[in-house]
Amino acid sequence: MELIPAVDVLDGKVVRLVRGRYDQVTVYGDDPVAQARDWIAQGAALVHVVDLAGARDGHPDRGLWERLGGAGLRFEIGGGVRRASDAAAAVAAGAERVVVGTAAVWDRPTLGKMIAAVGAERLVAAIDVRGGRAAGAGWLDAGRDLGAVLPELAGAGLIRALVTGISRDGTMEGPDVALLEQAASLAPELRLIASGGVGSLADLEALGGMPFEGVIVGRALYEGVFTVTEALAALR
Repeated sequence: MELIPAVDVLDGKVVRLVRGRYDQVTVYGDDPVAQARDWIAQGAALVHVVDLAGARDGHPDRGLWERLGGAGLRFEIGGGVRRASDAAAAVAAGAERVVVGTAAVWDRPTLGKMIAAVGAERLVAAIDVRGGRAAGAGWLDAGRDLGAVLPELAGAGLIRALVTGISRDGTMEGPDVALLEQAASLAPELRLIASGGVGSLADLEALGGMPFEGVIVGRALYEGVFTVTEALAALR
């Protein structure tokens, strides 16, 4: 299982939210590129970067993509990517993969255009779940039933999905294992990435036994609960 450190960006700063709430922000730094570079220097192969303002407002910061790409970093980018032209521009800027939420949940025609523009291997569907419903639009909409969304994505030709339990995200209370198991059963053909709530090496060891391709970790790394090196060892 691959460890993917998170770099969430709001107002140019590296932050973490609690349960997706924009009024519960902790700032950890003021240089997202430097933070991404640091995680990779410590041993991560890929970083997960989210433009939180873009996710909320639908207007991604293409300058952020270009700075990351210009630094030669391996990254996947999400937040406000709601058009095929956005996905293509992110890949052109250097993104390894593009994470899409709103289009994945609500807009199948646009998702099809994104697949045509950059290829299914370059896309990750962000399935952010609250109360059994997959949300888009920066986690601010009512969402759709998870049991409908995941099979649809597999049928649309997507390869990979990121599953986040919103109620655990940023809390370090442990991942929502029941949700992750449900997601794996609903769409066994998808390569899944787990996210939300990891707070200990024991959490990582437990996830390492599940059929997931990777796991995203944020606050626990920023708070120094464990290091990237220790996390990689736990997942092995």
